[in-house]
Amino acid sequence: MGDRWHIEVDRSICIGSGMCVGHAPDGFDLDSARQSHARATTADANEKLLAAAENCPVEAITLRLADSGETVFPPED
Repeated sequence: MGDRWHIEVDRSICIGSGMCVGHAPDGFDLDSARQSHARATTADANEKLLAAAENCPVEAITLRLADSGETVFPPED
């Protein structure tokens, strides 16, 4: 069984670029205010979700291991 990620979008810094939807259309939506939100709070770990987080221009997306809470992205300094 693979890892599951907890997905968080910091809507206070989201600029609505839509990069997340472009990279992971099954994982994110933009609402009427063009703010991103995850379609589910947890999902199977996958490259599309990681690409969405990595390509967010303001790093509004955080991915954590669902079982331990360890941060997957963004990398901790």
